[in-house]
Amino acid sequence: MPQTAPSVDVVDVLIIGAGISGIGAAHYLTKEVPTKTFAIIEGRDVPGGTWDLFKYPGIRSDSDLHTFGFAFKPWTDKQSIADANRILDYLHEAIDEDGLGDKIRYHHKVISASWSSQECLWTVEIDRTDTGERIQMKANWLFSGAGYYNYDEGFTPQFEGVERFTGAGSEASGPNGHGAGGQVIHPQHWPEDLDYAGKKVVVIGSGATAVTLLPAMADKAGHITMLQRTPTYIVPLPKHDPVANIGRAVLGDERGYALARAKNIAQQRLLYEACQRFPKASRKVIRAINKKLLPEGFDVDKHFNPPYNPWDQRLCAVPDGDLFRSIREGKASVVTDRIATFTEKGILLESGQELEADIVVTATGLNLQLFGGVGLSVDGEPVEMSKTICYRGFMLSGIPNFALAIGYTNSSWTLKVGLLCEHFCRLLAYMDARGYPAVRPVADPNMDTRPLLDFGAGYVQRSLANLPKQGVEEPWSMSMSYYKDRKSFAMDVADPHLDFTRTKPVAAAASSDALESASA
Repeated sequence: MPQTAPSVDVVDVLIIGAGISGIGAAHYLTKEVPTKTFAIIEGRDVPGGTWDLFKYPGIRSDSDLHTFGFAFKPWTDKQSIADANRILDYLHEAIDEDGLGDKIRYHHKVISASWSSQECLWTVEIDRTDTGERIQMKANWLFSGAGYYNYDEGFTPQFEGVERFTGAGSEASGPNGHGAGGQVIHPQHWPEDLDYAGKKVVVIGSGATAVTLLPAMADKAGHITMLQRTPTYIVPLPKHDPVANIGRAVLGDERGYALARAKNIAQQRLLYEACQRFPKASRKVIRAINKKLLPEGFDVDKHFNPPYNPWDQRLCAVPDGDLFRSIREGKASVVTDRIATFTEKGILLESGQELEADIVVTATGLNLQLFGGVGLSVDGEPVEMSKTICYRGFMLSGIPNFALAIGYTNSSWTLKVGLLCEHFCRLLAYMDARGYPAVRPVADPNMDTRPLLDFGAGYVQRSLANLPKQGVEEPWSMSMSYYKDRKSFAMDVADPHLDFTRTKPVAAAASSDALESASA
């Protein structure tokens, strides 16, 4: 007896990822185009993305939550620079308030996505990580809220001699056991039962993760050292924003939040532009702040004076100067040098100094990856991401009905995501009103291009060759200004650079009719 083929779910929009971008996109779809059907698919078993994935001590946002939070949902916690648990609570509230719980399908890992112009649909191959099944879903649009890095593997350089590292602790400490000597850990894969009490810890790196780990581990560890090859600009920010908290008390949650959000957006932009326009003066100001917060006689120029200008790479924020306090109290140290090799007891530096360690944390960065590394194809032709050009920062040339969330590198990530989600919903409404089933950006093949992200961080530079490009002029340039984008995204969605499909193919019409009948 012939078997009946399993039914394939069809939705208008399939959102990839139940992190902050995916949850935000779902909100705007719910409120702005409520007739659209959508689902969120998430490879893990819980929502939250980054904020649930990372488990290392002290994990927090290095942006204030009045700008990192959603425009539509006030941040009401008194902490402005907040830890992961508070952010996760906020995201769970957003899911509940919009009734998104039954829209999220967990344990759904995307394997590939292929576009058919005949159907005007994406067919998405999905592995059910809970049951081992391979299933399909179809969608008129894909929206990638999957972030910008590889969730499966962080970046760790090849360190000479790492295999002989057994730790500086007692003979009872065995190699590579949780809490034992000789353990090398990447923050993306933090063992939740790690016991570092009384241990000598070396954190390799000087970015946001490293400057979070140092003060978070300092009280419990025997001693913790941040080993950096190059210093980073680090500035203190108040953990509690007095303007935000007073504003909420006087004006209420919504108005107080709006006030704090506007103030912090302006503050972020002012700081960025000041650093770009007056790099020497900005460097001096940051150095003076650092010197004031560090112990007398501390070598500020060696350890906190980067060779590049402020905001050529992201500034690291430390709430209430906690990193500097740990250094002043003698619980933490900073060493600026290069690694020659690992030894049995720690790390030998090129200067000849040996740093003894029981645990080494490689806070050495991420591997950039758009759309979770999923392979895309259009009418049977594989898409080479590096040959596409980003349109308005949220679509890619030549790829129909595909949107992705890329936030700011010089401000809060979510600020841009909110703007592009609103524009995305207007685009959907525009197409519905005119009967357009598909659209793709079309770029001039002779257009001058440059890297997608104009940012000097190592994890960005390593991956640029594999990422889409950007043009030198709008709408192909990647703006990093909230004020500029607010005007740009508010413009009419009709654009000569967009190629709209004028008629719905017969197969697509049949699929649409079937979907409407199933919904009824």
